Amino acid sequence: MAEAPPGARARPLSPHTTIWRWHITMAASILNRVAGVALYLGLLIVAGWALALASGPDAYGAYTGRLGSLVGRVILFGVSVALFFHMANGVRHFAWDLGRGFAPKTADATAWGSFAFAIVAAVALWTVALTNGAL
Repeated sequence: MAEAPPGARARPLSPHTTIWRWHITMAASILNRVAGVALYLGLLIVAGWALALASGPDAYGAYTGRLGSLVGRVILFGVSVALFFHMANGVRHFAWDLGRGFAPKTADATAWGSFAFAIVAAVALWTVALTNGAL
């Protein structure tokens, strides 16, 4: 049997982020994962809301007061953008599961569409909520 040379073998290196050319589909993939984490944190906010609701009117009023503050509304808006972005990317992935949308121009267009849909849908949701007095 041949003897292995002493020391560590040289291993191939993956392209570093400073070398790799960023493109929209890569950004959409990364931000889809970030949106999933944001939705998990949003679920914790909903669980806190349910606990406050079960704890009585004082706890509920304090919790909704925090959610209604400027910081709370910014966080909730971010969670709503994450929800719509993750949903749009779910539709993209469903199309990919059907074997559609793999052409580079199509993938780029659907990635841009996911970003646009997330922003427009979140702004529309918040506009309706604000005009109806829900916030």
